[in-house]
Amino acid sequence: MEDAVEMAQRVLDPSMQAEFDRRVEEQAELLIEELRRGALDSREFATGLEVELYAVDEDGRLARVPHEVFEEADCSREFGRHNVELNTPPSTFDADGIGTQAATVRRKLEGAAAVMDRHGLRLVLDGMWTIPPAEGSLAYLSAVSEVDGITIAENMSSNPRYYAIDNHVLERGGGDVSIEVPGAHHAFPSILAESLTSSIQPHLQVPSTGEFPTYYNVALRTLGPVLALATNSPFLPSDAYDAVDDERQLVEETFHELRIPVFERTVNAGPWEKACVPRDLETAEDVVDRLVDDSTCAPFLLEWEREGDDDLENESCWELIHKYGTYWRWVRSVIGGEAGGDGEGRSLRIEYRPLPTQPSVEDVISLHCLTIGLIRGLVAAEHPIVELSWADARAGFYGAVHDGLEAELHWITADGEPTTDPERIYPEVFSFARRGLRTQGMSDAKAAARLEPLAARWERRTTPSRWKKRRVAARIDAGESLADAIEAMQREYLRRSQAGEPFVEWE
Repeated sequence: MEDAVEMAQRVLDPSMQAEFDRRVEEQAELLIEELRRGALDSREFATGLEVELYAVDEDGRLARVPHEVFEEADCSREFGRHNVELNTPPSTFDADGIGTQAATVRRKLEGAAAVMDRHGLRLVLDGMWTIPPAEGSLAYLSAVSEVDGITIAENMSSNPRYYAIDNHVLERGGGDVSIEVPGAHHAFPSILAESLTSSIQPHLQVPSTGEFPTYYNVALRTLGPVLALATNSPFLPSDAYDAVDDERQLVEETFHELRIPVFERTVNAGPWEKACVPRDLETAEDVVDRLVDDSTCAPFLLEWEREGDDDLENESCWELIHKYGTYWRWVRSVIGGEAGGDGEGRSLRIEYRPLPTQPSVEDVISLHCLTIGLIRGLVAAEHPIVELSWADARAGFYGAVHDGLEAELHWITADGEPTTDPERIYPEVFSFARRGLRTQGMSDAKAAARLEPLAARWERRTTPSRWKKRRVAARIDAGESLADAIEAMQREYLRRSQAGEPFVEWE
């Protein structure tokens, strides 16, 4: 920990930010030149996926992940000590590539689960944990100490970058982080409350930098309909509710996707707004300009990383690429990283960030295919969805956060007609997602099979959040307390998820 604290102190030195920002501006000029000459173009579409999970004990209570999991299994640490992240390498966006993505997620999950099992623990595919650890959720999230002027959250992974981000956000927010959602109002001494949430993040590499803004702007307009089908975090931990007058009413009023307001309230400290729906892009150069203009948080310098790693990627624009670590837009343009398919060097891709982790691997892959297939299909068809106003797209997204499938979503049909009718929106969503998958070489039958778990949700008008809310409401109606009802629902969720059943088979 001493090394991590020392590094965090370095990062928080005001003089370091000035040097970091100077380098970022210099690197941005070079990168814009690369964009203009097509150096970030790639040969083909490619895709990747990130999946976040959390750990529980045999009783379903939140648990810390043993060190052996990261030493023996192919997974990464995340913000909280209870978190695990699985990443798939980029692969071509075609039937074989999607098959590789699915097989990789399964292999990595099974490998991590085998190590966890030796400790009597399990990994959970879910959007938010709700059964607190033994000490209680508020105590767990609020346990901090101060070491040489640096606030250390005891249940945060020991990482200088995480410590620096935490302290920088706290400084901007006046010393604490406030979360206010239906039924709960809390102030935390750390941004560890962000680790309540778990997400999946599909990536889509776009070969042509000239066409990138179109794909990005189309992605923004899919946020509402896609998230409404995916909602999976309607409840906080069962002991976190402190402002509930009517428990049954709370179930009705709670958001279908609490992940979004929890994350936004955690990291949007003070005057900055880092987690939000971003504006449209006009040119690929906007990708670089916006990153430069974003408020600097927890700046690292290349030479510090060299102290522990002599094989670093993107050294020519390392500080600029580092800024992505605190550039928390719900759709994020990303420069750098390994190019997928047959590509070499840096690439340009869309990272789609608002989606909660789903109940099974099959659900995860289906949502992944829906997201990237829909974006690809809409652009390939020159669909007029780009004519939907940014304000309507944003309103539909936050509507889905609040109301799930009952939200007022906004769309423009293939005939150019504006609509808020889900009976017109979702047939197009699935039609153009299939088209996108077919455009990338997937057969009709395979495309339909990949999308079936999500298509069945629409047909049955159900989502994981609806399932959770119905289960909790029924138990409250039967006389149980809100806390008991949430925990009973969650244990049923854990049992079904661990069995690997696709969600639509739960009803």
